[in-house]
Amino acid sequence: MAGSVSAYDTASGKRYRVRYRKPDGAQTDKRGFLTKREANLFLASVTVSKASGMYLDPSEGRKTVAAFAEQWKRGRLAGLKPSSQNVLETSWRVHVEPRWGARGAASIRPSEIEDWVGELHREKSAQTVRRAVFVLSAILTIAERDKIIHSNPAKGLRLPEKQRKPQRYLTHQQVDLLARGAGEHRTMMLLLAYTGLRWGEAIALRVQHLDMLRRRISVEENAVLVKGAFAIGTPKSGLTREVPLPAFLAPAIAKQCEGKTRSTFLFGAGASPLPQPHRESGWFTKALTAAQAADDTFPDITPHDLRHTAASLAISAGANVKAVQRMLGHASAAMTLDVYADLFDDDLEAVAVAMSEARAAAVS
Repeated sequence: MAGSVSAYDTASGKRYRVRYRKPDGAQTDKRGFLTKREANLFLASVTVSKASGMYLDPSEGRKTVAAFAEQWKRGRLAGLKPSSQNVLETSWRVHVEPRWGARGAASIRPSEIEDWVGELHREKSAQTVRRAVFVLSAILTIAERDKIIHSNPAKGLRLPEKQRKPQRYLTHQQVDLLARGAGEHRTMMLLLAYTGLRWGEAIALRVQHLDMLRRRISVEENAVLVKGAFAIGTPKSGLTREVPLPAFLAPAIAKQCEGKTRSTFLFGAGASPLPQPHRESGWFTKALTAAQAADDTFPDITPHDLRHTAASLAISAGANVKAVQRMLGHASAAMTLDVYADLFDDDLEAVAVAMSEARAAAVS
């Protein structure tokens, strides 16, 4: 039996109740229909939705976003790297939970989320907004997958575009100027500028990751400061890679290894990675200030910008896109071309000039 409709009396007059079984066999009902026709129509819609697999349990739809967030934390979030976990948990706590935590998943409409996105973007960056929507969407995906909502209202929204910052590249002379002002951190400065390692990869290097005979660095770990403690994990791509060590840098790296065991970190105190310098008063800022005082064309940069410098110097030295991709640990050559399109534009010009010169020599 699909269900039943029965009348009952109230102080306001006759009303109708619909009794039916949910897909799991549990019996439930809905009361308050003013006419028998309304009640029968509701029962028919329930019957069709169960038969088509589109039935949504009203009681489950009242389950809050915060409740689904706990499932998200135990599941997908727990499988991410500590640094990613921390960033996404912060986005949930600061931006998503205050607005949506107490709301029932089935009560949220796309238009409401669009309004929220607009409000958030008036105060926060595009990256912050996109991350918050990503978190909300990931949580509501659980409700959609469990057929508690028909579709995820956070999917398919128009989001603010991230503005890519212009790349800043140093010349060999500028790298040398910056390194000379870094004092005891000179080797670290040169390593970043000539190998393209990410900061977390550089500070996670151990003596055992170096092959000084072949002049190769094995990038196997990444160090990230999470809630005051270093978390050691895999590189960003999840894959290890080999990076060439320029010959001029080998003696300084060898000196860095002196007195350390194979498992000791190459930089820092040895037992733990080198902390990131303070943004305003750290050794990197002091070196940058000194370099800019000596060269008025010296750009404002961060340690991560030295990774871009490494790409620029490699390309200008004749490295092809595949070699640069492998050195930087990009997922694909297409990604490398996308990030450094401006550098390869110059490279294409050089190809055109070389081909013209080669033709002239051959024809003559």
